[in-house]
Amino acid sequence: MSKVIIKSFDELEKLIGSELGISDYHQFTQEQINLFADATLDHQWIHVDEEKAKEGPFGSTIAHGYLTVSILPHLWNQIVDVQNLKMQVNYGIEKLKFNAPVKVNDKVRLVATVVDAKNLRGVTKATIGIKLEIEGGRKPAYEGEIVFLYHFNA
Repeated sequence: MSKVIIKSFDELEKLIGSELGISDYHQFTQEQINLFADATLDHQWIHVDEEKAKEGPFGSTIAHGYLTVSILPHLWNQIVDVQNLKMQVNYGIEKLKFNAPVKVNDKVRLVATVVDAKNLRGVTKATIGIKLEIEGGRKPAYEGEIVFLYHFNA
């Protein structure tokens, strides 16, 4: 699938209510989970102790919720190419709800929809609906909205 190219507020505004696309799948390995645990100092056993986790509620280790959120930029950039920018700012995450754990070796992908676009005196505030699907899962890992500020060139 080719990326959606957005070069201005007007182009983004026309996409309100539209699904922009779906990213490729990303697989969470134990190595990535362990590295995230090291980076965040969150070594809870459900993430890093493979033997104990086999007897835990999920039957294996699971990715940190914040790890699954932290790959949003990577997945987002597979769907959209925002061009003609002076600057982009990650402005917020709203209505984020974790629905299902992402187990080690699960594959996930992002589904993105334009919820809203506002022109704030020349700065575009884009609200994007996000859903992180787990391959073969009944429920998405999470759903919510991310907000970007795009400073387009004139």
